[in-house]
Amino acid sequence: MKICMAGACGRMGRRILELAVAEPDIEIGGAFDVPTLAGSELIVGTECNCPRHILVGANAAAEIAQSDVLIDFTVAQACMGNALLAAKAGKPCVIGTTGLSVEYKAELIAMAREVAIVYAPNMSVGVNLLFKIANEVALVLGLDYNVEITEIHHNLKKDSPSGTAVRLAEGIADVWGLDYRQDVAHGREGMVGERPVRQIGMHALRGGDVVGEHTVSFIGRGERVELTHKAHNRDNFARGALRAARFVIDAGPGLYDMQDVLGLK
Repeated sequence: MKICMAGACGRMGRRILELAVAEPDIEIGGAFDVPTLAGSELIVGTECNCPRHILVGANAAAEIAQSDVLIDFTVAQACMGNALLAAKAGKPCVIGTTGLSVEYKAELIAMAREVAIVYAPNMSVGVNLLFKIANEVALVLGLDYNVEITEIHHNLKKDSPSGTAVRLAEGIADVWGLDYRQDVAHGREGMVGERPVRQIGMHALRGGDVVGEHTVSFIGRGERVELTHKAHNRDNFARGALRAARFVIDAGPGLYDMQDVLGLK
């Protein structure tokens, strides 16, 4: 399987390429990034003693064409353009880019009628288990418990709240019959009054080099249940992306997530 890495020079792009070299069933078919980085040379595979020199391409369509599957960890607008190029070429996609708008997600659904797409705000196996467990806990505890979601990330992260936190809130909202846009409170300030029963609290912290930490607190009378996932590094996301690539290349057209990849549905 030949992968094409969009955002090859970014933190996630580099880690995915580094780990891909160590996988016997994966080759690097293409790599590209923003135009100003075209022509850059990346050295990957040093950790497995198989160093490879990767030239960052200038033409995204050409890099995608010579690969079997696109992996994208870029920014929302660029991601959608890359996914469209892949769809037109009949290539499946793995998308880990966060901060996609409702409109962009609708475009992905349309593209997925023609090709297979795995779209997940977090590709960690542990985080996707957290999604499932949080929904099950919400189902058992119900609205007698207040839910507050806290996420912490490094000070370079651009979107807030994180895509993972949004996914957690969406899942719990769906279980409880709530609406994300109307029933999620993003922080609190001033005389906001008593906390509504039908509300999910959302809090984003930024600082230092924190890779990612998410906590879902179910707070009831006399007790609190907390579910926490802490990412030690980006390798768990990178391994998840490669696992998703193996899944999507054999999948039929459709929009999938990591729950599908991991068989958690």
